[in-house]
This record gives sequence, structure tokens and C-alpha cells, in this order.
Amino acid sequence: MDYDLVDVSHPVEAGMITYKGLPAPIVTDYLSREDSQAHYAPGTQFQIGKLEMVANTGTYLDSPFHRYEDGKDLAALDLSSLANLDGLVVRTVAASHRGIPVENIKDLDVRNKAVLFHTGWDSRWRTDAYSDGTHPFLTRDGAEYLAAAGASLVGIDSYNIDDTAALDRPAHSILLARGTPVVEHLCGLDQLPDQNFKFFAVPVKVKGFGTFPVRAFGIVPK
Repeated sequence: MDYDLVDVSHPVEAGMITYKGLPAPIVTDYLSREDSQAHYAPGTQFQIGKLEMVANTGTYLDSPFHRYEDGKDLAALDLSSLANLDGLVVRTVAASHRGIPVENIKDLDVRNKAVLFHTGWDSRWRTDAYSDGTHPFLTRDGAEYLAAAGASLVGIDSYNIDDTAALDRPAHSILLARGTPVVEHLCGLDQLPDQNFKFFAVPVKVKGFGTFPVRAFGIVPK
């Protein structure tokens, strides 16, 4: 079967701010190509990189451990909740309100699917407007519906799946309590169809971590 691979994740770059107040990643050489020449045959060289960053960098996935001490960490997540998921894109780009309510999704079959909210906020990526506090977010009733209806994963191309003014973070709290991973800072969701594609967002299998960047992508049949 012919298919397209559609990347919907941001690259991680030195100096890049993902979330206001968190430090940017530092990308350096641990072993440079020049220094490696002393260890190998003439003409043979390697580079070993070194990356220092907080886990909430770029396009990243939240596991239940991010919110709950007894929740599953990255290493405990089942691949079936992260990979080869039936994808569903909910378009809210033209919405007149910030909050995405249950009315936008209540008539959709979300069970066992990756539900991705396409808000268009990714167009502001790496600008001051991206983190100005006016981003789109999933409302409490929307999160409750997705959790009760059995969504496998929920993602958004916005600054946060919650309104950052809501300090109890209802969308995170509800979805992660059910064990539903959350992916934030997606991009390019306009390149995915509304449905009939497979979605992948698999982080490194790190014990004791609640979040980590992912290479999120969709497989779209031609």
C-alpha cells in the first residue's frame, strides 16, 4: 500500500524556548569529529552529541506520572497507547472562543483513537504570541468526554492543552488520571486528513520521567 509520512513535530534546537519560564536546550559535542580523529584510523571520525534540556521541550508527550506520583511513567506506557493509533483530527482553527467544548466532539467516535486538536496556534511557534496566555485549550467537559469515551491519546498544536490560568489543570488532571497520554506543541496538523490515518508519538523509554519529546507523525494512505 502506498502512503505518505506526515511529520507533525517541532525540531529541537539549541536556544529554543518551548514553554515560557523553562530553560532552552543546550546542544553541544561531547566528542567532536576533530577530537575523535585521535582515537581512530586516519580519515575515520565520529561525533557524539550532548544534550541538556528539560523534558518539556519541543513536541512532547505527558504520561500519567507527569501529574500523578503513582501514575505510569514513560517506561511503563504500553506501546498500544502511543503507536499505530487510528487518528482523528478535530478542526477548531476558525473558532471564535478559546476553549474547545464538548460540543465539538460529542458526536465523534473517539474510542481507541488519537484525538488531535488542530487550532492553528503552531503558526506562532517561537514568537512571543505563542505564550501570551490567549492560546486555545480543551475545556473540562471536553476532557471528561474524551476520558469517558475511551480516547487512547489526546494531542493539541497549542501552547498547553489547559488554560494556563486554571491552576488545577483540569484537562491534564482528567485525561492523565484515566491513563490517557497527552501530546502538546504539535504542528502541521493541516497536512493530516480528518481521519483514516495512523498516528505515532513514541518517547524514549525513561524510568522516573513523566514527559519527553516525541517524533510525532501520521501515516496517510494514498
